[in-house]
Amino acid sequence: MIVGLGNPGQKYAKSRHNVGFQCVDALAAVYALSFDKIQFKALTAQGEIEDVAVVLAKPLTFMNLSGQSVRSLVQWYQVGLEDLLVVYDDLDLPLGHIRLRASGGAGGHKGMLSVIQALGTQEFPRLRVGIGRPVRGDPEMYVLRNFTRTQWTLMKRAYDEAVAAMVCFLTEGITAAMNRFNAVVINDQARG
Repeated sequence: MIVGLGNPGQKYAKSRHNVGFQCVDALAAVYALSFDKIQFKALTAQGEIEDVAVVLAKPLTFMNLSGQSVRSLVQWYQVGLEDLLVVYDDLDLPLGHIRLRASGGAGGHKGMLSVIQALGTQEFPRLRVGIGRPVRGDPEMYVLRNFTRTQWTLMKRAYDEAVAAMVCFLTEGITAAMNRFNAVVINDQARG
């Protein structure tokens, strides 16, 4: 199961905080999967990716309550936590960089904190996608704004990298994905 974190609705669709949704949308597009079902307050897509049965999910609870949906989906599909990947934006990673981890804390991300609290553990894989910190201004407002045109170009490359990392996670596991993709650095020319 791969869960992208974000906020529902057109208002937030292209915002920095919706990187998780944008990543799972990109993966679904490559493999012709459709988010055509609502389950446990999440839009879901089901199918196969490289012969692996998968559920993709986008919680509709708003970011800070994502854990409610994730816990119910994990229980319903009886997914082992080692087979769950949560994808989300990270202010502390440079714009367009990705980082996989097998476990860890929320790092100040309220959506991830909700998932950790709902699952009762930090022991599950995650894919963080860097959105960078704003040069000036409030980070809470920054994450809710859309990428600039220049940043969007860079993020499209990041999403390609994230799709490859998610496929590697599904087919080879988190350790292989970390070894292969944590060393990748995407040129950072679009800060701010």
